[in-house]
Amino acid sequence: MADFLLIGTIIFAFLILMMAGLHIHSILLGIGIFGLIYLEGFKIISGFLSQDPFSQIASYTLTTIPLYIIMAQFILKAGIVQDAFTMIYNVSRGRPTVLGALTIVVGGFLGAVSGSGAATAASLGQVAVPELKNYGYKPELAGAISAASGSLSGIIPPSIILILYGVITETPISDLFIGAIIPGILAILVLVTCVFVMYKDQRPNTERLKTESKKLSFKRLLIVNCAGIFIFTVTFGGIYSGFVTPTEAGAVGALAAFLTALLLGKVNWSFIKSSVAETAKVTGMIVLILIGARIFGRFVSLSLLPRKITDLLEGILQYPILTLFILTAIFFVLFMFVEGAAVILMTLPILLPIIEAVQIDVLWFGVFVSVICTLGLITPPVGLSVYAVAGTSGIPAVGIFKYAMILAFVVTIFVCGAMILIPEIVTWLPSTIK
Repeated sequence: MADFLLIGTIIFAFLILMMAGLHIHSILLGIGIFGLIYLEGFKIISGFLSQDPFSQIASYTLTTIPLYIIMAQFILKAGIVQDAFTMIYNVSRGRPTVLGALTIVVGGFLGAVSGSGAATAASLGQVAVPELKNYGYKPELAGAISAASGSLSGIIPPSIILILYGVITETPISDLFIGAIIPGILAILVLVTCVFVMYKDQRPNTERLKTESKKLSFKRLLIVNCAGIFIFTVTFGGIYSGFVTPTEAGAVGALAAFLTALLLGKVNWSFIKSSVAETAKVTGMIVLILIGARIFGRFVSLSLLPRKITDLLEGILQYPILTLFILTAIFFVLFMFVEGAAVILMTLPILLPIIEAVQIDVLWFGVFVSVICTLGLITPPVGLSVYAVAGTSGIPAVGIFKYAMILAFVVTIFVCGAMILIPEIVTWLPSTIK
């Protein structure tokens, strides 16, 4: 009875504090501190708080996060994203489905380096939705494509979610990145196929297309393409070949993005100031969540909560596939309400022992959870990416959800189903890393 009371109290406290509008790091920190005081008294606080928060964030692995974030800031503020859409716009003239398909690809990689699916979806709501509408897409379908492509941030390396998962579970980040390549490509292909099927051939606004047609200079086109190919090659080819670590790839990518912005004439004091400020803001948020998660994790450990939950689920743990479905449902619901990084940090201290108890491959599960994150961000009632697109594009969220739910369902069937039936989709490539 006491075990049920403890679990119920923690869940109730989370729900109340989240509804009250507190940030997730404050919730984790508050529950963790009160829980430690309840279990061990005030004597544990002084020694614990003076050492553990620093030891948690003083990690070489975590330097990957600000490097990829500042690389994304340089790319965004240099106008490279707008250039990419201009190139797509020109190449896909007369073929509307090509623009929708390439929107998914560009949005997925942009979300991966930005670290936030909702933020990327909001940006695409401003940039991509108007162009898609011009080509005859229904506003709701254009919004769903933007929301889905931004939500791919969870699965496309260098995903912040995969980095944090690797830090918490001590799984090599390079293995997670490489393991996510095939599922990420599969998710993109499934969404692209959905766009081709769902697009209804309508009459595009040809007059507006003529007036808005833009051309890039050969110099700018060359610089943008060379930079994109170089960053992609370093991030994936460099890590896969063992030539660079994920951290080194982030540093080289950030330098390449900065030099690209310099060649394009975008670098000035305002450019540097805003890029560094945004990077510090996002990194600071993640660090605070890490500190809160560390303290919450210590409370969870001392309370023996994972062992108690394992004991309560002892009958179910004999059936790994049933346990996997339960864990999937838990993560899916949480990803609908909370940003991916926060979900990873607040759940793994509790659920990791259960994952290990049923002998689910930790590497495979990390990539699987990142796919679930993509689905949660576009599923009602609180798909964060959908509301982000609705807020920036003015399209009602209800209409976007109508198409987004179809995309989420198809990805669930094909991508998640394939990963469960053929685990080697995730584990094969990491086993070939040099």
